Amino acid sequence: MIGLPRSSLYYAPNLGESAENLALMRQIDMLYLRYPFYGSPRMTWRLQEQGLLVNEKRVARLMRVMGLQAIVPGPHTSRGHPAHRVFPYLLRGLPITASNMVWCTDITYVPMAKGFMYLVVIMDWFSRYVLAWELSNTLETSFCVRTLRRALARHGTPAIFNTDQGAQFTSEEFLGCLEAAAIRISMDGRGRALDNVFIERLWRSLKYENIYPSDYRDGHALHGGLQSYFRFYNAQRPHQALAYKTPSVVYRASLQSANSNTLVSPMGERKGGEKHIELASQYCTLSLP
Repeated sequence: MIGLPRSSLYYAPNLGESAENLALMRQIDMLYLRYPFYGSPRMTWRLQEQGLLVNEKRVARLMRVMGLQAIVPGPHTSRGHPAHRVFPYLLRGLPITASNMVWCTDITYVPMAKGFMYLVVIMDWFSRYVLAWELSNTLETSFCVRTLRRALARHGTPAIFNTDQGAQFTSEEFLGCLEAAAIRISMDGRGRALDNVFIERLWRSLKYENIYPSDYRDGHALHGGLQSYFRFYNAQRPHQALAYKTPSVVYRASLQSANSNTLVSPMGERKGGEKHIELASQYCTLSLP
């Protein structure tokens, strides 16, 4: 690797699978967005229904390469590292009423014209604002840690950080960054479809609006395309759940209103009162993007 620019290494697609397997992985990825509760047996059946000659062993291996698991518990779901610590899920029944109260993260497989990469995103739960992201051609922990450090440096600290139980997020390096910043750690329950629902919706929007139509040919084009898309997503793409406001508008308004001790919901409602003010002060570390 001597003589290659560092960026060339970062953005080099993973070329470890045959063209036939890459085509199959693209089909699996598209099906998984529609049927995230499919493990390898159902995924194999669905692919066979489409006329593809595949067996479950092959599909299960490719799903592991892609980092996919069904959202329902069972013998075919993937497992985190057995030696890593696991934390309870803290968001059940918790009203999330402000930016920087809860952040969440996830990794997704990104198909390309030749090869594939992985994408990690850190998102603010309340506003759906994408705080930081990074690409990698492996599932090593380091690119997740870099993304976390960048989000903390740019946007301050959340009160709670929610992840799944994947090996990257239960690693001591990743957990150590959160604990050093005194952030409470929450982890999705096994097989719970709604624990990280907003970032799952981001993957669906990203892939159908950008990844699949663009069919990026190399990592540099992919990086540039994602950079443009996330700018559009944050600042120009209105969300129905945010009363047709953009994530950037909701994120900034929440931080500014917390600074003035008045919470503003995504629907634009102003909420005064001691309970709401106390909640905002507990959960908001102010840092405007």
